[in-house]
Amino acid sequence: MPKSLSILSFAFALGLGSISHAQDATGETTTDEPTAEAASDATEGTASEPAFSEGREVAPEEPAIYIKEQHGDWNLRCFRNPEGEDPCQLYQLLREADGNPVAEFSIFKLDGQPPAVAGATVIVPLMTLLTKELSLSVDGGTAKTYPYRVCTEAGCVAQLALTEADINAFKRGNKATIGLVPARAPDQQVKISVSLTGFTAGYTAVGAFTE
Repeated sequence: MPKSLSILSFAFALGLGSISHAQDATGETTTDEPTAEAASDATEGTASEPAFSEGREVAPEEPAIYIKEQHGDWNLRCFRNPEGEDPCQLYQLLREADGNPVAEFSIFKLDGQPPAVAGATVIVPLMTLLTKELSLSVDGGTAKTYPYRVCTEAGCVAQLALTEADINAFKRGNKATIGLVPARAPDQQVKISVSLTGFTAGYTAVGAFTE
């Protein structure tokens, strides 16, 4: 807030300076006596409009994305839709061992796209080796690999089609593990943990998304 006020104050002062400079540049001599017409306008303005405004209340804008519910380590994150029901997805921000955010994992149900019953979006850091697909396993079980779809300023994105067996493994499991390879260290694999605490209840709360 102080920084915003400082910028506004500077802009206001700059505006006043520009007006003063423009008046001086004309070289015209001003008088202290207002003209009869100006005096009349000033009187009318004073009578019809108050010198000070009482202001009006402005309702805060609602954020486009909000957390509707929390289920263990998962959030039910929803997007405001003025034309109908708000679509929601199960979301978890993934962190490194030292607590720094490193990736995002979101899941939503799919309708009419067998054998997939759900879709997932995983966003990983930009400096990821794209030729080495992202891997996903649950509790040390057999891993599946998925290609990266696109990279944006937010990171590189992999979109996963999850079957009923995949979802059941999530429900039974304690931890999923994402594996990725850094571009600067192609001989190494970075593993990121995904907590499955609260997944079952959260997945039940997610509505189906139909394309």
